[in-house]
Formats: sequence, C-alpha cells, structure tokens
Amino acid sequence: MLRRPCRRLSTTTRVCSLDLHRPRFFQLRSLSTPAGAKKPYYLTTPIFYPNAVPHIGHLYTLVLGDIFARYQRILDPTRPVHFLAGTDEHGLKIQQAAEKAGVEPKSFCDSLSGKFRELADRARISYTVYMRTTQEQHKKAVEHVWLTLDRKGFIYKGQYEGWYSITDECFYADAQVMPATLPSSSSSRGEKPAMISIETSSPVEWTTEQNYMFRLSAFREALEEHYREQKTEVHPPPYHSAVLKMLGSASSSTSSSADAPEPILQDISISRPRSRLSWGVPVPTDPLNHTMYVWFDALLVYLSGVGYPWSHLGPSIPWPADLQIIGKDILRFHALYLPAILMALSSPSPPSSSPSPPPQKLPLSSKILSHAHWTVSRQKMSKSLGNVADPLAAMSTYGVDIVRYYLAIVGGRFRDDVDWSPEQLTKHSKELQSLLGNYFLRVTSERISAVAQPATESNASETIEEPNPNRSLLLSARALPTQVQKALDNLEVGEALEEIIALLRLANKTVTTIAPWSASCPPTNVYVTQLVALETLRITGICLQPFIPDVAEKLLDGLGVPAGERDWASAQSEVDWRGRVVKGVRLF
Repeated sequence: MLRRPCRRLSTTTRVCSLDLHRPRFFQLRSLSTPAGAKKPYYLTTPIFYPNAVPHIGHLYTLVLGDIFARYQRILDPTRPVHFLAGTDEHGLKIQQAAEKAGVEPKSFCDSLSGKFRELADRARISYTVYMRTTQEQHKKAVEHVWLTLDRKGFIYKGQYEGWYSITDECFYADAQVMPATLPSSSSSRGEKPAMISIETSSPVEWTTEQNYMFRLSAFREALEEHYREQKTEVHPPPYHSAVLKMLGSASSSTSSSADAPEPILQDISISRPRSRLSWGVPVPTDPLNHTMYVWFDALLVYLSGVGYPWSHLGPSIPWPADLQIIGKDILRFHALYLPAILMALSSPSPPSSSPSPPPQKLPLSSKILSHAHWTVSRQKMSKSLGNVADPLAAMSTYGVDIVRYYLAIVGGRFRDDVDWSPEQLTKHSKELQSLLGNYFLRVTSERISAVAQPATESNASETIEEPNPNRSLLLSARALPTQVQKALDNLEVGEALEEIIALLRLANKTVTTIAPWSASCPPTNVYVTQLVALETLRITGICLQPFIPDVAEKLLDGLGVPAGERDWASAQSEVDWRGRVVKGVRLF
C-alpha cells in the first residue's frame, strides 16, 4: 500500500497534501444482494403518437429519459433499471391519416412507429421496453382494466356533451376553451371564428355522444390529499401547483387571488362510438358499438409495459414508476386521470354474490417531471408552417452527443419553452469541444508528458508555494459528483451539466495559469498539473456518462479507466496516476 510521505500543513502546501497518492479502496459499495431484493427503478417517457414523422421535441423527451436511466444505472449498479418508450397507435388522427395515405391503420403505424424507434436507437437511448399499443400484450392489459373497473362500478354509460379536439384527441370543459380566429380552410382568403383549447391552442368542436364514462369525480378529494401531501412530486414546482388548481384546490400557491379555480373534477368519457372511431381497442362489454377512448388506452401502457396484470406485486415488479417524464400539455392525463384509474383498481369490489379476490394495490408514481416545449423562431412546430426541426438531420450534421448535450443544457430547466437554434447549437458545440476535447489533448501532449514523466515521487512531494491552482482544481473535482448527484436527484438536468461545465472552465483556466508547456515551468509543477488534470478528466468523464455517453466512453477509454470503475462510487474515490502514460485521443 502506498504511503503518504508528508504529514504537515503550514503556510505552504505540499503536493502530498492534495491526496494525489492516497490509495484507492475498492470496498466502495457492496455488490451483495440485500436481504430483500430491490424493486427495479422504473422510468417512463410518453409514448409518441405516430401520425407524422418525429420532431426535435420527441428526441428531447427521449434524451431526458435516457439521462436519468443511465444515471440510475451508474448510481447503483446493483439495481435493475426499466426504461419504457414506445408509440401510441390508436385514435382518430391515426385512422384519418391512414385513410388519407390509402393504407390500413396497422401498416401505417408499422411504418411510422419504426421511425420513432430508429430515432431512439440513433440517439443511443437505452430503453429496455419499446411498447406499442397495438401489441396483444397491451390489449389484454387494457381489457383487464376495463372489466375490473366495470365490475367495481366505476364505469357507466351516459350522455356526454363537450368540446372535443381531434388534434389532442380529448374533451375539454367550457372553462378550458376560448374563442379565436383560425385560417380558413377554404380557397377564400381570410380567417374564420373558432373555439380552441386554452392549454394547447388546438381547435375544438362541440360534440354530443352516448359514451361510457369513468367516475373521475369520485377521486377528487383523494387526489387533492395525495398532492397536498406530495406523495407524488410534480416537478418543477409550478406544475405541482397547477395540478392542485386543476383539482379546485385553494392551496395553489402560484395562482393569484384573482384567478378563479377550475371547475370541480368531472367524470370523463372513455369511449367513442365505433361509427366515428373504429381504429382502437373495442370495449369488451360492448365491442360492436364502442371503441376505447385513445387516452384511456394509452395511459395503461405504463402498466402493460411491465407485464400487468401480475399474479402478485412482488419486489421484482417494477411498478410503481419512480419517474414519469411528460410534456406540459399532457400533465392532466398523467397527474389526474392515470392516478384516479390506479386508485379505482386498488379499491375493493362492491358486495356481490360472486366472490372476487382482494384488490391488488397499485401505488401511484413517485415523481412526475413535466417539461416545457421546443419552438422554432418562437413558434410552435407545425407541418403547415414548415418549421419542424428534424432530429435525425440534426444528429447527422452535428453529431449525436452534441445534439444530446444541447438539448440537455439548454432545455434542462423545464420551466419555459425553449427555441431551437442551429446558431446556439453550434456555439455550445464549440464550447464543449474546446473545454473538454482540446483540454484532454493539451494536458496529454508529448511536450508536457516528456517533462512530467521523469519527475519522481520525491519531486512531487516538494513544497509548492500558496496559492496553489492545482489544489483548488482537485478539491473542485472531488466535489463534482456530489454536486451533480444533488442536481439530478432534484431533477435539474441543466444545473447538473452547468456544474460539470464550470469545473471544465476551471480546469482550462488552471492549466493556462500554470502553463506546463513553458520552459520556465518546473518539472514538478508539470508533473502535478498533469496528475490533477487526469484525475479531473476521470471524474468528469464518469459524471458525463448520462449526458453524452459516446464521448464519455471515448474519454474514459483514453484514460484507461476499467469498465468496472465507471460507477458513481468510483467517481467519489481517488486513483493513483503515478507512472501512468496517457495519450490523448480526439473526442469529437
């Protein structure tokens, strides 16, 4: 075991006091399985609607999911991670788009679903389950849920009147729509009056139907109590307040006193007449006349994707979701409708002559991350406007990790819409290449290595007068894993990356200040500067794995870091770099 050759600190600092030579201990994290098996970490992204080709917003959501999935894997390598992605393939929009294309809906979905999967694979998204709602496994789960809710009395048939949006495939209450003017679809120029959703700006039309209804109103108090006690945390906090406002709660802290609460939660339609909608899962109790409402069907993919219904809810079952990532436009469905359905499934059956098994408790998700949207030139992306940003083209032009990095650092605050800008992407790309790629090549250059390698341990233990830039850098590097972990645990992706970039800026400043390539720089300083730089790069490389996995892998490979020493605990330990020869490689 290596010894620390000096023991005192005074007005000067010795190199050994930087802990450069402290031995690495490998009992950092027990790899043994605890007495009780760990519940897998379960992460979901929304399943995308394949009525058109993917845009940059789809990639953004997938990248966010992948960041948290990769982070969890290296945070605790002993805990399995289940990461669900997929496509939502039923509904009127798909039916109409397939008719327009002159193909069967399933063939239409096969083609476009493949494009979404291609996007995920191209972007190195590490999903473990890619679920399509046209799969038989999903259909069986949805039918099971419907029959269970029907048996328990939470489904009834009733007259539904309300504003319906074909674009959003959902109904809106009077308070959720407003008058607007839209471009006329006829050949005549001008605009026409219309009603639109306040939340999404999608056009709506008044609809009257005989539908099957779900007793959502029965769960208002339970949902309000659940969110008041923050049993499910909705992030960022303004969205948590928005959920309480949807429930008519007076505790919504972000609402001004002048804001009237939204109407008390109403029952929702969960079917459409088959005369209007034939492409979907038939209602099992009325298959000839009704099709399940697409959002009811789609929300259950988070259950079907992990094998629901289960014979029992044991420790190997991933449910409940630890984190659900969604866009702000679908917050209502994930924060109200899905939890209410889960509560209904967990409730006891009414007394009847036929005995039934006790209900299987289905806990609600732990966290919901609701993000804002990407725009182009401050406008919502739209095929009609011709401003849809192509994610595959962007990755081909700039590189996968550069696009991932840009989406994460610019879009990682989640509170406000973000504008897609090739100019800003180029700017961030150049900064990352300079701070990381060029730095790696600089500190491992032949000129620096030729001076550093002959230095001995005794040289490295000589006194360096304060102030000492290397000491400051090393202390900052050792603090990085804790800072990044805190940010990611708080679902602050942008903040986590900013911590890493701040360290890289300090690292570049340090090497510029010391100038180890200068003939006047003492060999001991060159030696210590390279050791500190290599350790900084190792820690940075481990922390960058969730964000830019390919570049991080190149960096760690170039440093010679073994595959088994790239987890979070390894980033919080130290490595002895003495006698190691590292040749820099191009990262970009």
